[in-house]
Amino acid sequence: MSGQVDLNRILKQFNIQTDIDNYGNGHINDTYLTQTKNYILQRINTNVFKDPGQLMDNIEKVTEFLRKKIELNGGDPDRETLSVVKTDDGNNYYKYDDDNYFRVYKFINDTKTIECVTDPIDMYNAGKGFGKFQALLSDFPAEQLQETIVDFHNTPKRLEALKKAIDEDKKGRCRSVRPEIEFALERSKMTETVVNGLKDGSIPVRVTHNDTKINNILFDNVTGEAVCVIDLDTVMPGSMLYDFGDALRIGASTAAEDETNLDIVNFSTESFKCFTKGYTEEMAKLLTKREIDLLAFSAKLLTFECGIRFLTDYLEGDTYFKIHREHHNLDRARNQFKLVTEIEGKEDELEQIAKEMIGCV
Repeated sequence: MSGQVDLNRILKQFNIQTDIDNYGNGHINDTYLTQTKNYILQRINTNVFKDPGQLMDNIEKVTEFLRKKIELNGGDPDRETLSVVKTDDGNNYYKYDDDNYFRVYKFINDTKTIECVTDPIDMYNAGKGFGKFQALLSDFPAEQLQETIVDFHNTPKRLEALKKAIDEDKKGRCRSVRPEIEFALERSKMTETVVNGLKDGSIPVRVTHNDTKINNILFDNVTGEAVCVIDLDTVMPGSMLYDFGDALRIGASTAAEDETNLDIVNFSTESFKCFTKGYTEEMAKLLTKREIDLLAFSAKLLTFECGIRFLTDYLEGDTYFKIHREHHNLDRARNQFKLVTEIEGKEDELEQIAKEMIGCV
């Protein structure tokens, strides 16, 4: 896609003059790194994010708030949060044409991302990173943020979409996945827990990241400690349970998200413990009793939500998630459902671990 636009012309709008190369492996936005290694250029995916202005306003509000907090705490705001670079006319993004919108961040040097957890200390550091991010934003007025993807973690609506896909059965695939459909429908009631809690006020609305994969944190090259939370496109109002649960969905799994050998797909209690320890060291005093009670449940809920999304896409003909083989989305759904079963078998133990971690802070 880079051949469709003049990247150097775009950089000049941000008063940057240097050559640029492809960078990273994100699935949503096209990303480039200047050869001087001090700026990241991204094309905003307008198929996913329909209003780039709204998206960037959210990011600017959050990062400016974080910068002030980090400075007050004696930290380095140029390193500990994303820095949005403005265009020459003061905008936080550049519209190249109706289909192409671009933004620029300062590149954060001497950091790395982690794609696959191999050491429990990485989960501890990730927990610290995401916990600190939410703690710093604990007094940010969440109502100032717009929903960049409406109902992104509205699990009941995800279930409604699955039921619709079952009723329509566009590709005639339902007959071959009856066990998976029954697995999902048997757990319908749990989908309402967090959404209803947000509605009745028993679960507080917070500023949440909503895509807390471990590769959305930059870690220090030397110490391994979390430096900066990145990929803020889905920062919006929600529950911290979304962030906590989604981080563990991938981080505590012993296998890749699309692993087909379900015998090696397990939920690591040790990874859960390490992440929870790091997270609660930053957030324990800010959590309500209801949030604490649902920490282990959130890992099950977010894993289940992702599983039904994969199953829905499979039934609809693989129109949303990229696939690289036949039945790829079905493989992903089965993988996530295996993790749900694993968490269900350990839920009492995980709840006890979470409460012990809170008690140690």
